[in-house]
Amino acid sequence: MSLIDGLPDGSGVRLLAPAKVNLTLHVTGQRDDGYHLLDSLVVFADHGDLLHVALSEVDAISVTGPRAAGVPMDTRNLCLKAARLAGQSVRVALEKHLPNEAGLGGGSSDAAAVLRAIARLTSAPVLASAERIGADVPVCIPSRAMRMRGLGDVLSEVPALPPLPAVLVNPGIPVATPPVFKALQKRDNPAMPEVPQNLKTVAEVAAWLTLQRNDLQAPAISIAPEIAGVLAQLASAESCLLARMSGSGASCFGLFASTEQSDRAAMIISKANPTWWVQSVVLK
Repeated sequence: MSLIDGLPDGSGVRLLAPAKVNLTLHVTGQRDDGYHLLDSLVVFADHGDLLHVALSEVDAISVTGPRAAGVPMDTRNLCLKAARLAGQSVRVALEKHLPNEAGLGGGSSDAAAVLRAIARLTSAPVLASAERIGADVPVCIPSRAMRMRGLGDVLSEVPALPPLPAVLVNPGIPVATPPVFKALQKRDNPAMPEVPQNLKTVAEVAAWLTLQRNDLQAPAISIAPEIAGVLAQLASAESCLLARMSGSGASCFGLFASTEQSDRAAMIISKANPTWWVQSVVLK
């Protein structure tokens, strides 16, 4: 059965925790405490992890699904951390479909889904200090296109974008974020300009994005050269408009004009690389 965001289920709610994709990621500075300042256009896929969340007397979590391996089921899990910070005990059934440490915000999106579920179940506002869980959690709460600045805690609306057919690819290489930032040569890069008001087609979005950057792409490739191979395969796919890495890696995305094109590219790339995680999605 398909789990639809917010579908009531007696003792709880069912939610989709969608994959987060950084269409851009500009590193604009570094604070005295070492934290980096970012400027990023973030969108979300129509594919992700599935959760059932219910209020409970004690915290509990179960993890199933094709990507369940390696997901902690103790206090390290961000779902339980989110519930604790919100002052609630929950029972979470997590069906894991997104790869771990993939630059797709899987754990953060899961935590945000738990916060949304608690708000619905208790009729209380969503936790205001979500950044204490992780830098990506605040943007994952609305789970729609946003501009994310600062440490990830400064969010602003962007002009409406058209649905973006895309292929997400992860080569199965975990890439930890701290070494990627350490390999970054320049930290005071130009900020992202305002997103234009008149981007009506995928081609127009892709053309604007080619003028922007992911400043972590080159340092991530220096640590995990496999990323360059992923980008090359996406870029060479028929009708691919743009290929770029998301977040700090290793996942990458390719934009296509139609879902038929993205579905075909995903099928070809997956067949050629059976150990890779490949998913055709629509980004919004």
